[in-house]
Order: sequence, then structure tokens, then C-alpha cells
Amino acid sequence: MHFYIGLLIGPFILVAALSGIVYVMTPAVEEWLYRDALTASSQEAGEPLARQIQAAQVASGQAGLPAAVRPAPEAGGTTRVMFADPSLGPSEHRALFIDPATLEVRGDMTVYGTSGILPFRTAIDHFHRGLMLGDVGRLYSELAASWLWVIALLGLVLWVARRRALKGASPRMARRRHHATVGVLALVGLLFFSATGLTWSQWAGGNIAELRNAWGWGTPSVSTQLEVPAEPANADPHADHGMSHAPVAGVASREGFDQALAVARGAGLMAERIQIEPPMSRDRAWRVAEIDRRWPTQVDQVALDPADMRVLDQTDFTTFPLAAKLTRWGIDLHMGVLFGLVNQLVLALFAAALVFLVVWGYRMWWQRVRSTTVNQAQTVTALFIMLPRVAQLSLIMLLVLLGLALPVMGASLVVIVAIDVLRWALAR
Repeated sequence: MHFYIGLLIGPFILVAALSGIVYVMTPAVEEWLYRDALTASSQEAGEPLARQIQAAQVASGQAGLPAAVRPAPEAGGTTRVMFADPSLGPSEHRALFIDPATLEVRGDMTVYGTSGILPFRTAIDHFHRGLMLGDVGRLYSELAASWLWVIALLGLVLWVARRRALKGASPRMARRRHHATVGVLALVGLLFFSATGLTWSQWAGGNIAELRNAWGWGTPSVSTQLEVPAEPANADPHADHGMSHAPVAGVASREGFDQALAVARGAGLMAERIQIEPPMSRDRAWRVAEIDRRWPTQVDQVALDPADMRVLDQTDFTTFPLAAKLTRWGIDLHMGVLFGLVNQLVLALFAAALVFLVVWGYRMWWQRVRSTTVNQAQTVTALFIMLPRVAQLSLIMLLVLLGLALPVMGASLVVIVAIDVLRWALAR
């Protein structure tokens, strides 16, 4: 099975590892590439957010309020004023980068996701996640993540079983020893890549989310739902139609962003990086959230009543369940943001080890194909038939359960079994 997974799933794992190395090293490139947009021309104190938003509205031609605002995180930084745009994809916004002191527009580009990554890193992220092929492409990364933990643990079993034989001096044993040594040293990183990668996957990720919610391990978040009085009989039933993508006029204002920021600071949200979201409908509240995922993690949130800006709901990361904290830290570690450059270098090192394992594994396979002393007809099917009936049934049940939990693994396992059965039949 270790051989099958390496041979058939190896290319997908290799692409994920190589693109992952590029992704984790892009923050520094992104800061250099977009330095004009990210850096203000002045270190002076900024204008109120209301005036910065007005400057962004004028420059962009947007009459409505922004979907979110990220005040400049430090002196010399720019404020992001983010507008919803129906022409953009999911989780994308048009962001104008405003100099807080001069109100100059320093940049105008599309940003993506909660992390607000810029176009260059977004492109690499989409390639790493799904080869820029949408939901169909995401099957590749889910396939790699689903099997990575399996091949890593099987490799550990082989190393334990053959560690004495691996000490042999023959070239073949030396190749295997190099492969096994790197695999064992990188085991923790490979399991980490697999576990965190599955949380983002399309099919397995949904199952993991349901399991977390069932066990009460979900990540807490403030509720922005408001109790609103019933509409009068003569009210226009279409008054709020189409307002799900932009703030509702009359519920929020430009000045409300400054008020929301002040209230959130008073409620204890002191992170440098913060995002303010106005109500998107008449039954929604303001939401202010810390978005600093570096160490120590700052992701507290508050929901504010649009009428009087009082705090309606609040979350504190220090009170999160341990599972929710581990999920948050795991995702941020996977993205290379938790410990900055150190985090990125460690991830790159583990990914490079994974690249070596795949490439070296193919080299070993090629040497095996060319060898006339290795039994090329050995199959899993022949070994499975030799197992006791109880072991056979137990193994089948285990694989069925894994296939249900990780559907992409289950589908690919059917293909692997079919190939092995065919090889077994031909060998007979």
C-alpha cells in the first residue's frame, strides 16, 4: 500500500508540496510587491475613518458604504476600505488603500479571504488549493491530504519493521535508508500538513466541521442577529431586497465606523489589526473583530447595536475551548502566519522534505522496475486472501468507515484495489 500510494498519489502530493513552499514564502514578496499600497506617505496622525471612507467612495465611484474597513495597523500604514462587488468571486472585495493623513488613494485592488491577501498571493493560494480549477481542482489537494497521513504512518511501520535490514551496505539498502530516515524525521510535519489540509477540503472538511459542531468544538463567534419589530401592514415587502451584499442605507453611516471602533477599544479589543463590518440588513448588528493571527493570537469580536452602539455580544479567545484554539493555531501555522518568518521557514523545510521523499521514492521505484531480482507480481490481494476471515472483515469495515469520512480517499481506494486485483489476476 505504501508503494501504491506513493506511485499513484505521489504526483498530487508533489504539486501540493511545491506550491506550498512558494505560498509560505510569499508574505515578504507581497510586502515588497505592494509596498506603495501598504505604506502611507506620512507618519502623521490620521483623519477619522469617516473621512477616509468618503475619500475611498469618491475615488471608487461607490455611493454605498463599504462592506468592511481595516484601519491602518500602525503609523505609516494604510487603511483598507473594502467594497462588495458582484463581479468578484466568493470572499473577494475591492479594496482601496487610503493614506490616513493625506486621504490619498495609495492602491486599488482585489483582496481575498479573512486574511485579506493580495492578488499575487491569492493566485498562488488558488493554485495550491485547487490548481485554479475551482471545486473540481480542489479534489487534487483533498486527495493529497487524505492519503498523506496514511503513507506517512505506513512508512513508519516499514521503518520499524526493517530498521535492522536498512543498515545493510548495498546501494539498494542505502537508498531505502535515506528515504526512511527523512520520512521519520519529517513525520510530525507530514501528519500536520494532512490534518490541517483536510480541514479546508471540500468533502472531508465538511465532515470534520459537522463532527466538531457535534462535539461542541466549534469556533465561537458573535451573533449579529437582532430582534426587530414586525413590519407594518403597508410596508414595502421588497424594501430590503438585494441588500445582502452591501450595508443598508439608514442603518449605518460613515461616522458609525469611528463610533464602532471606539466602543470596541473600550470593550477590550486592543489588537493593531482590526476589521469593522457594518450591518448588512435591518436585523443585523455591527461586527468588530480582531484579525491578528500572529502570536499571541488576537481574534476577539464584539457585536454592536446599530441604535446606540452598545455591546450585544462578545467573544474572548482566552475562553475558547481547547479544540477551537488548536484549530485556529493549526490553520494559522499551516498558512505560515502564527510565528512569522520562523513559521514560514519551518513549513518550507518540512515541505522540502516531502518533495525529497516523493522524488526519491520514484527513483527507488525505477530502480526496482529495472531489477530482475524483485518479485514484480507481489500484490495486496494475495496477502489479503491469506488473512483470517475475522481480520478480513475488520479491515473491510475500517476501510469503509474511512471512505465515508474521507470520500475522496474512499473513491481513490476503489481504483487502487481494482488495479491490485487486476495485477493479481494477471499474475495467476
